[in-house]
Amino acid sequence: MRLSRYFLPVLKENPSEAQIVSHRLMLRAGMIKQSAAGIYSWLPLGFKVLRKIENIVHEEQQRAGHIPMLMPTLQPADLWKESGRYDAYGPEMLRIKDRQDRDMLYGPTNEEMITDIFRSHVGSYKDLPLTLYHIQWKFRDEIRPRFGVMRGREFLMKDGYNFDLTQEDALHAYNRHLVSYLRSYERMGLQAIPMRADSGPIGGDDTHEFLVLAETGESEVFYDSQITDLNFGDREIDFDSVDQCQAVLEEFTSRYARTDETHDADLFAQVPAERQRTARGIEVGQIFYFGTKYSDAMGATVQGPDGKATPVHMGSHGIGVSRLVGAIIEASHDDKGIIWPEGVTPFHVGIVNLKQGDEEADTACQALYDSITALGLEPLYDDRNERAGGKFATMDLIGLPWRITVGPRGLKNGVVELTSRKTGESEEMTPEVAVEKVAAIYRAIG
Repeated sequence: MRLSRYFLPVLKENPSEAQIVSHRLMLRAGMIKQSAAGIYSWLPLGFKVLRKIENIVHEEQQRAGHIPMLMPTLQPADLWKESGRYDAYGPEMLRIKDRQDRDMLYGPTNEEMITDIFRSHVGSYKDLPLTLYHIQWKFRDEIRPRFGVMRGREFLMKDGYNFDLTQEDALHAYNRHLVSYLRSYERMGLQAIPMRADSGPIGGDDTHEFLVLAETGESEVFYDSQITDLNFGDREIDFDSVDQCQAVLEEFTSRYARTDETHDADLFAQVPAERQRTARGIEVGQIFYFGTKYSDAMGATVQGPDGKATPVHMGSHGIGVSRLVGAIIEASHDDKGIIWPEGVTPFHVGIVNLKQGDEEADTACQALYDSITALGLEPLYDDRNERAGGKFATMDLIGLPWRITVGPRGLKNGVVELTSRKTGESEEMTPEVAVEKVAAIYRAIG
């Protein structure tokens, strides 16, 4: 993409309404525009990142054997009245009526709807296990929406639901989701720590939430520093293996890590003092096992091996897709702007022409652009008639991981400059070597 033809409405000044780094940088980088309190339009750059994150979630969910679908945003209130949650959920639920005066709601989550789908089409234990999921816009009427996409009213979320015959099978689904979430976050350049949590209005006794450490996090967290040394790496997991998934869960949850809501001072005191840490954390996902809560209330049963009707065991699992955009920025930025991890960057590399209109520089930039594009990567070519300082400032603000700078002086020596946004280190090399180095980086991360 040529920047002269792209829609990138960057701002030079910090917006006065932005209280945290991610909100400020998303507005300045032309990623979002507020439509109403807690509701945003996703402009092209922000939309590209959102789709990158969404694609990673899809890939890891399907790797784990989960089946994608799509449910509607508007739901009939009767399903929620049947489960008993319509009145209990609270004022965060947006309740509306259609022209026939029927009670409807803008879905904050989908336990009732997926249970209704299941009970309508699945009748035998032979059809289990089954996990369905979708990625869909939700609405929760926050009393004080703030912090941009971190606490908005409308947000994009992946929510998945497992149906199993027994508690043992359902807990394997729970462990499988924990593994798939760890893989997802790591691919996004994040270290998300699973922590024992409260279930809230979803219900159930078993639940973990995933938090990314950041100074502006809404929760105080207490943890054993050993947990930050863990990573999923390149290990291959058989998601059908109960033992492998259980082993990962135990590895990542055996060390103390809790939010202020579930913090146990006595247990934390058992962690060696030199490993005790407190910080702030941003929640980016949560998994629940809630047994037969919804299947009992809504009659979701299957015929068991003994021929008797058996309520299915269920769980739900959510990732805040749009919230993750803000969380990544909170975890990866500097005073110049965003620093995107390679896995979610909107463009793979920026090309800066230091002397637009110079025939040799223009030709070299076009050749770089064509070579990178031919390799299946997306470059962003700053071909504007702007000063070099302005071009560098824009590239630093929008945070592309790599930048190739082309100028007449370097071209006389047959070189361009490749710069890492994360470290700020630059290296001169031939254009061909620069292209190959960038391509190798992205090949390595798949």
